This record gives sequence, C-alpha cells and structure tokens, in this order.
Amino acid sequence: MRALVQRVTRASVTVGDETVGDIGPGLCVLVGVTHDDGEAHARKLAEKVANLRVFDDEAGVMNRSLLDTGGAALVVSQFTLYGDTRRGRRPAWSAAARPEHAEPLVERFTAGLAALGVPVATGRFRAHMQVALVNDGPVTLLLEV
Repeated sequence: MRALVQRVTRASVTVGDETVGDIGPGLCVLVGVTHDDGEAHARKLAEKVANLRVFDDEAGVMNRSLLDTGGAALVVSQFTLYGDTRRGRRPAWSAAARPEHAEPLVERFTAGLAALGVPVATGRFRAHMQVALVNDGPVTLLLEV
C-alpha cells in the first residue's frame, strides 16, 4: 500500500455538489492499493500515518503526530498512485489493485486510523471527486508498507 500524505490546515472532498468529507488541521491521505496488499498492510499503514511526526512541537521541530495534536485525517482512495509512467506518455494501471480488492483495504485502513483515535473523514470510492486542500508547510510525504 502507498499513501501520499500532505499536512494541511484544512481539506475537503466533494462529489457533485455534495461535500462528503471535510477536516480542519491534520493530514490529507491519498491511499493506493496494489495486488498483493492485505489487511496487515492496511493496519501497518494506519499505525504509520497516525504516528507520523510531521507537526511542530513548541520548539518548531516536526516532532508531533496526529495522535499528539488531535488532528484529523481526510482519506481519499487514489488508484493512480500505482500508475506506471516509465514508458510512453500514457500511464499504465496494471499495478493498481482492482476495486473489489482495494475498497475493503482502504476501508480497513480508515477503520484502523479511527480505532487509534484519529478523527477521520473520507471521499467516496469509485466516484469522481474534487479534493481541495491547503498544504501546510508544504509538507508532502510518500509512505509505503
């Protein structure tokens, strides 16, 4: 599993005219799943994201996590994180898991964050979404488990 994590002051996801997820300070987490990912990957990624120390402490050092700050996570499924652009001009999607495999793992990841005490908002799987965010820093990291 992969997650593109962005520290944000706020983020939201809209489907059509409906805002389906909205957070204040925290992390916007775009999540991709590949074929051999399983529940253990989702659990490990949730623990990594919840404990990722990317928020400033009193000394201005990135030393605090979502759990330390009480920040929220906006989780958005993003199969394009497994796009292969090494050849040609059109990405290949063969490394991205099929929706039937990916959706339960994204849900497991989201549930794992919530079980750890992180407030979670989500996008809508298989929907055309508009994601808006204010990247804080900017801080953007690619995580893999």
